[in-house]
Amino acid sequence: GVGSVGQYQNEKAYGLALCRGDVSSSECKTCVSDATKEILSRCPYNKGGIIWYDNCMLKYLDTDFFGKIDNTNKFSLLNVRNVSDPAIFNYMTKELLSLLAYRASLSPKMYASGELKIGGESKDIYGLTQCTRDLSSSDCNKCLDDAISQLPNCCDGKEGGRVVAGSCNIRYEIYPFVKA
Repeated sequence: GVGSVGQYQNEKAYGLALCRGDVSSSECKTCVSDATKEILSRCPYNKGGIIWYDNCMLKYLDTDFFGKIDNTNKFSLLNVRNVSDPAIFNYMTKELLSLLAYRASLSPKMYASGELKIGGESKDIYGLTQCTRDLSSSDCNKCLDDAISQLPNCCDGKEGGRVVAGSCNIRYEIYPFVKA
């Protein structure tokens, strides 16, 4: 959800919480509640903060950021294990995530997940794409495409990877990590 609080212009705070699309509402509430406590203890006097968990993200700022792609808060994580055929694997991963990016941008939840079988290898790739719901469909697609374009730098030929940003995130693994 998104919202803003504060009586006067100079004390307004804008906040946004995003739960992963496959997470139940009770798990979502728990995650956001934990994230709120953690962000307030880590950033007590800051004008803004952002915190990521596996199941949710929480972000607040003293300026209105709704509807704008956040390119400043971004990081990547990777699985250190290498795949046996990086060229094919990287290509298939990009294909899967690009398709899921398109699906997420058209979905009311702005979330998509799916899998793809790799021909030569007996491996499946599982992927997830998600945007914060303050973005337009086209900005969601742009944010996700930008995240996918980061993969060669962070996760080249790796069995799993994520690019997590303030407005969208992508993830792929060679094992199922979302609830069906």
